Amino acid sequence: MKITFYGHACFGIELAGKHILFDPFITGNQLAKDIDLGSIPADYILLSHGHQDHVLDVEAIAHRTGATIVSNFEIVSWFGAKGLSNGHPMNHGGSWKFDFGVVKYVNAVHSSVLPDGNYGGNPGGFVIESEEGNFYYSGDTALTYDMKLIGESHDLDFAILCLGDNFTMGYKEASRAAEFVGVSRVIGMHFDTFGYIKIDHSQVEDYFISEGKMLKLPEVGESFEM
Repeated sequence: MKITFYGHACFGIELAGKHILFDPFITGNQLAKDIDLGSIPADYILLSHGHQDHVLDVEAIAHRTGATIVSNFEIVSWFGAKGLSNGHPMNHGGSWKFDFGVVKYVNAVHSSVLPDGNYGGNPGGFVIESEEGNFYYSGDTALTYDMKLIGESHDLDFAILCLGDNFTMGYKEASRAAEFVGVSRVIGMHFDTFGYIKIDHSQVEDYFISEGKMLKLPEVGESFEM
């Protein structure tokens, strides 16, 4: 599958001819200033929680593309009230078969409030199972034992994990999260965007190597295959 990193926690993933976009935050991210928002493809927009640094560009992209918004009930309803009625609400533990694969909404330990102060429901992550591979997108979260259940219930090929610390788990916890979900290949996210989450890339990469894992810290705008 082809993966494009648009900065922070935003990834575009091509599966079964469909474009899946996670947590679009581009126009507010100085590190993504060279990304053309109007050229980002999206058939589905998956949102882990309601914080602005995960939903800022949903309206612009969804209005242009007609993408289906997939998130918890509260977030899908909030965007629906804004005229984006093409949504699919989910909640923790539930799964749904889309035309690109099966999506399961899983637990995350974080907070969630929408940009206007409305309740954003409980935050979550996603497990995606498809003919092209299976992976876990953590969203913003602490390290939790719930991740062990993910590893026991799904045969994953890789995980996209937050590791910037301060607002989420840090890189050492992310390495342990990889063990919990049963993967050795990790793509990092939620790092460098703000001063609070800047990381030493060499230090983090060396730690993952010492733990016997492969870590990719993608460049903003980079596309690669997994």
